[in-house]
Amino acid sequence: MSIIIIGGGILGASTAYHLAKAGEDVTLIDRKDLGQATDAAAGIVCPWLSQRRNKAWYRMVKGGARYYPELVEALTDDGETDVGYKKVGTLSLHTDQTKLEKMVERAKKRREDAPEIGDIELLSSSEAQEYFPLLADGYGAVYVSGGARVDGRAMRDSLLNAAKKNGANVLNGSANLFTDSNEVVGVEVNGKTIHADKIVDTSGAWSKQLLTPLGLTFKVTHQRAQIIHLNIPGIDTSKWPVIMPPNNAYLLSFGDGRMVVGATRTDEVEFDYRNTTGAIHEILGKALEIAPGLDNSSIVETRVGFRPYTPGFLPMIGPVPHFKNLWVANGLGASGLTSGPYLGAELARLTLGKTMELNIEDYDVNHAIEAI
Repeated sequence: MSIIIIGGGILGASTAYHLAKAGEDVTLIDRKDLGQATDAAAGIVCPWLSQRRNKAWYRMVKGGARYYPELVEALTDDGETDVGYKKVGTLSLHTDQTKLEKMVERAKKRREDAPEIGDIELLSSSEAQEYFPLLADGYGAVYVSGGARVDGRAMRDSLLNAAKKNGANVLNGSANLFTDSNEVVGVEVNGKTIHADKIVDTSGAWSKQLLTPLGLTFKVTHQRAQIIHLNIPGIDTSKWPVIMPPNNAYLLSFGDGRMVVGATRTDEVEFDYRNTTGAIHEILGKALEIAPGLDNSSIVETRVGFRPYTPGFLPMIGPVPHFKNLWVANGLGASGLTSGPYLGAELARLTLGKTMELNIEDYDVNHAIEAI
């Protein structure tokens, strides 16, 4: 079966990889837009401590966290050594002891059907500082050993490399859907028409642009996220846990003293690719409040990414209404690095007519797409 995937972020890359591994004829087309969420992002994989009540969302991110070790093993078998994923544990911080204790209760309850959470410990401020020496005094923490960090670029590139090793073709260019009556039969890209049995849209924040020529309104919006990469001289940060503070920021470290802090969330109508002084001030202010030891770090780079959201802030997956042979998954938002690889595996199963773990009725495309 010939399948075209439009959009080369972590979701599209995962879909291409899993379809290629299944022996399908896969072509992935990516425009390489600036501001791709995956390209900008470094993420925390630790969904179990979230207070978000939506059960369908939690099932997806829980599945994503569970799936990562299996995926990393498969990528390693395909010769990919720099996948950008490492299980380093998570410290969820707070100054309120009661809230920390409730967090422990929530984590232990969720561990009953998610053993990948691992060990759960309630830490004092000094104990938390032993894990992450730059922390301010006064922050207790819940430590979860199963927490992990992900470099979005590295994971995406590994998925694409492995997809190509398994026979996938990757093209750079702007794709336009090619239809015959109410069937999508291929795409036009770089002046050529490529026919396929099925088309899969994983173009994220740009998906609305792709579907509008079909007479469809796609209610996908985006938030601009800005993050900052720092360097801490002379310190090995490669094994430090990721940090989830109470102020809606995050800190995660990689090797060679690299630290990522972020992220702002700004609702946007148009695509604004700038790093702004207000965002940099906000990010650094929150980071230094939590980890004043960062005051001697240097700014290495700033990044901008556009996270896609669909109605209800819930991801969606399924066939596009009113047209045959066209499938879509979108709306991963801030949890894209946690759920993207897993949802790509599920989307591959869906397009091949195989049994999925998720119930797609919980992520109904019809809530987000309608005829103009």
